[in-house]
Amino acid sequence: MADYIEISDAEFEAEVIKSDIPVVVDFWAPWCAPCRFVSPILEEIATEYKGKLKVCKVNVDDHKEWAMKFGVSSIPTMLVFKDGEKVKLPCASALKIAEKFSVKPSEIGTICNDRNIKITRCQLGCFN
Repeated sequence: MADYIEISDAEFEAEVIKSDIPVVVDFWAPWCAPCRFVSPILEEIATEYKGKLKVCKVNVDDHKEWAMKFGVSSIPTMLVFKDGEKVKLPCASALKIAEKFSVKPSEIGTICNDRNIKITRCQLGCFN
C-alpha cells in the first residue's frame, strides 16, 4: 500500500491546508509521462518521511479547483505547504530527484531534458 494520499478538491483543505505536518502536493494526470517518472520518487519520499511529511496527489483531470487556485498550468507540478501556506523552497521530491542523479536541485530540468522527459524547473513548483 502506498504511503501517499490521493485527494479530491473536497479533501484538499482538510488534508493540505489544515495539516499539522508539511505537505508535498503533486498535481498530476494518468496520461502524463513526466508524472509517471516522478511518481516512484514521491512514493519513496512518502514512505521515508511518513509521519513527518505528507505526500498528496491531485489528479487534475478530475479535480481542477485547487490547481486553478494555485495557478498550476503544467504538470507535474509539486507544491510544498507548511502551516496552511505554500512555501518557496526545494521540496523533498526535487531534492530526492537531485540525489538520485547526483546533481544540484537547480539542474533537474537539464537532467530530465537530457532523457527527453519534459520537466522544467518551473514545473517543480517548489522553485517558483
